Amino acid sequence: MQYNIKNNVALVTGANRGIGRAIVEELLARGAAKVYAAVRDRSSASELAQKYGNRVVPVEVDLTRPETIEAAARVARDVTLVVNNAGVLKSNALLSEGTLDSLAFEMDVNVYGLIRVAQAFAPIVKANGGGAFVQLNSIVSLRSFPGIATYAASKAASYSITQALRSLLREDGIQVVSVHPGPIATDMARDGGFDERAEPATVVASAIADALNAGRFHVFPDSIARQLGGEYENFAANIIETELAVA
Repeated sequence: MQYNIKNNVALVTGANRGIGRAIVEELLARGAAKVYAAVRDRSSASELAQKYGNRVVPVEVDLTRPETIEAAARVARDVTLVVNNAGVLKSNALLSEGTLDSLAFEMDVNVYGLIRVAQAFAPIVKANGGGAFVQLNSIVSLRSFPGIATYAASKAASYSITQALRSLLREDGIQVVSVHPGPIATDMARDGGFDERAEPATVVASAIADALNAGRFHVFPDSIARQLGGEYENFAANIIETELAVA
């Protein structure tokens, strides 16, 4: 299953900076007719709207507030591509006092938020004849690290949900893409202490666009991610991307 960006309409969460902004600009560069820039504060996307005119439409979306997702879905009735990029990271030592609070917050945004977005927008994409749903996961969905163990756990859960969405939405003509970046030059990478080997956000945006065009499920966009992805490739091809009979 493949998706053609040109002349289509997309929605990108967390669109005001970092990877999200790079995705918005990549989609527009590849011919998207319009992108809804889904952000917690619509004014944070005003620069994008000024730059691209009516091709960028800021909408309020806070993944912890289902009512904002539902309201955005009532506005963005013409989308055929949804990119759920927004996510959070709380750096706590695994055995520290605040770890469970960090995990609860990360799960609410990174996992429950994913499900809320899928529930709101999958029916719209289906009604528009099919399209694509892209989820930003991470290499830490496959390999945890002590300093960001709760974040890794939330991303492992979101990756699991993404796999299920792939199987579920295929019958509705919706391509699902799971993106697993390594260190990318964003505020989140800096906060997590992973900015030393960080690559620009544009490598993620370009890899997503290429994957949509090629019909790929897994995306390992940067050099560190590709190294891990190369080791994971055989398992992914034979287990994750294969439909298994379940008793």
